[in-house]
Amino acid sequence: MHNNSEDTSREKIIVRTSITGIAANVLLAAMKAVIGVLTHSIAIVLDAVNNISDAGSSLITIIGTKLAGREPDKKHPFGYGRIEYLSAMVIAVIVLYAGVTSFVESVKTIISPSVPEYSAVSLVIVAVAVIVKIVLGRYVKSVGEKVNSSSLVNSGEDATLDSIISASTLAAAIIFMTVKISLEAWLGAIISGIIIKSGLEMLKETISQILGERNDAELAKAIYQTVKEFPDVSGAYDLVLNNYGPETWNGSVHIEVPDTYSAERLDRLIREITMKVLSEHKVLLTAVGVYSVNTKDDDIIRIRDKVTQTVTAHKYVNQMHGFYIDKDRMTMRFDVVISFDAKDRRTVYEDIASEIKKEYPEYELQIAMDTDFMEE
Repeated sequence: MHNNSEDTSREKIIVRTSITGIAANVLLAAMKAVIGVLTHSIAIVLDAVNNISDAGSSLITIIGTKLAGREPDKKHPFGYGRIEYLSAMVIAVIVLYAGVTSFVESVKTIISPSVPEYSAVSLVIVAVAVIVKIVLGRYVKSVGEKVNSSSLVNSGEDATLDSIISASTLAAAIIFMTVKISLEAWLGAIISGIIIKSGLEMLKETISQILGERNDAELAKAIYQTVKEFPDVSGAYDLVLNNYGPETWNGSVHIEVPDTYSAERLDRLIREITMKVLSEHKVLLTAVGVYSVNTKDDDIIRIRDKVTQTVTAHKYVNQMHGFYIDKDRMTMRFDVVISFDAKDRRTVYEDIASEIKKEYPEYELQIAMDTDFMEE
């Protein structure tokens, strides 16, 4: 979660980059439309239409960014950040639609071909358009990656694809002027297929983000490291990160602390952890759970080591944590993380419970089957 100044700076960068994209695409569309009509080139006309769709994509990025920047309210207490994913999805749909439309028009031209009339001036303008699109695509995508904007990244990739379209159109024109063979419709069909594939990939990636992907591995490792740096925190586990838009994360984590901690001391520790994680990683920990660690009974510590050895010997066990024995109630509790690679996680869990129960029949077992949201 970012502060207001950081959010405003990111929003300004995205809007400024998108406006640059709109201006460049409208100018290119106008030039290509004129050339396409004058030369009777279906490929150049479609290229102009594609530039207009790119300008629309940039406009959608601006609208999406502005809406996503709205302050949280009663109806949406976690903010509107996910709107950026929706705008990225709309752009992916536009790219897909442009690809399908281009393919249909290319097939029509193959069936009913028209003879283009290229000139040196028109080819120079198309060549300039190729260079502009390459530069624009790299610029927009790099900014998108820098500020973590899926919409800008998609727009940048679309611009790069457009440069390939324009380059192919230019190549087809040169071939026609040289050997009088018109290939632009066939090239248009091939390029349309590439655009359709790209649009589907963008759509798939954006839908995956909306559905909710697993924890960012690098971010999770960094948070674990920060939490474990606190004195008396012997372990950090069960980190869950919820994404509410680019650069907006909420989460929860469990920590292991000595059983000698008072409520006041524990409260202070949790608050310090929460503030440090927010300051260093921009993640708001809405909950910090606690595992109490036996420290006063050497016999229990020996049992813990033995149980750990027994449990982790199982093939699909990634981790065991939260171990605690209450001798007054004669209970033994711990969490076991079982890999998704196991054919039947429940069977692995039951085998572990049976083995520990056989070894320590005097204790009531409270074993939780846990999930590692960072599992590779």
